[in-house]
Amino acid sequence: MQSDFIYAHKVSPQKQGARLPNKKERRATKTIYPLFLTLLIFFLTSLTACRSQQVPGEGDDTTSSSTQTIENKGSDTLVNIALAWAEVYMEENPDMRISVTGGGSGTGIAALINGTVNIANASRAMKAEEVEAAEENGITPVEHVVARDAIAVVVHPSNPVEGLTLQQISDIYTQKITNWRQVGGEDRPIVPLSRQSNSGTYVYFLENVVRLGNKDSDLLFAPDTLLMPSSEGISAEIRQNPNAIGYDGLGYVTDDQKVIAVAADKGEPYVLPSIETVNAGTYPIARPLFMYTAGEPTGDIKVYLDWILNEGQVEVSRLGFVPLK
Repeated sequence: MQSDFIYAHKVSPQKQGARLPNKKERRATKTIYPLFLTLLIFFLTSLTACRSQQVPGEGDDTTSSSTQTIENKGSDTLVNIALAWAEVYMEENPDMRISVTGGGSGTGIAALINGTVNIANASRAMKAEEVEAAEENGITPVEHVVARDAIAVVVHPSNPVEGLTLQQISDIYTQKITNWRQVGGEDRPIVPLSRQSNSGTYVYFLENVVRLGNKDSDLLFAPDTLLMPSSEGISAEIRQNPNAIGYDGLGYVTDDQKVIAVAADKGEPYVLPSIETVNAGTYPIARPLFMYTAGEPTGDIKVYLDWILNEGQVEVSRLGFVPLK
């Protein structure tokens, strides 16, 4: 049946009196057809390329060419709060993008000095030499207190010690006290844990606990102190080491750690860290948490910081830190 159809198609023009193309016409057709096909393919390819290079946001509901980005970097203590703030704020403001990374207070402050971030998170105040370095780069750092925190002293749940004075904690971290028996515990060696030196929590603990707030002191953490890269590192070591003692932001303390009550001095009451004791001023290891901007904030950055200081304080208490209000 198929061969009959082909034959009929070939002979039908002759039967209708139509003229078959001559040899010259057939040669021209063979030349024009490939050229036409090439031009058609080129046109379709160009059309596809133009569509693929469409400006982001045109006809795309997920990306907007007007999207504004705020770069936020620094304190590992603040990073969870900062991530929560960013998430909630971006849900309420779809045209905003907020990039949050940790790395430590020193890392965030260095990025601000170098002009590579909009906001630096810090769990300590900027040092005089850091402010000077920023000003040499034409940047005037402006400090914003965005939350408060208590630094909790933590041990393994099996440790019978319930309370320590600031002096005893200082003596532990400088190895004047090396056995738990010396502070009412079992006959076990003490293994002190600390954050690394780029951490704002490390700096605060060194200045206000190890050195007891004495600006003329040159005391340092004992060489045997184990330096941990993160809050999670301290928590993991505390869980598995019954001899360890560490410190961390209140929002990072988990139920499988024991929190030690702290007294400002011998004979003073032992106080556990909490939102209430920080606000009452009775817990002795409490501090503000900061965000730094390059100059007074304006535009989107100012709007974002205003939101943090008001509506954003809900996230502070939700994560176990101390809100300003």
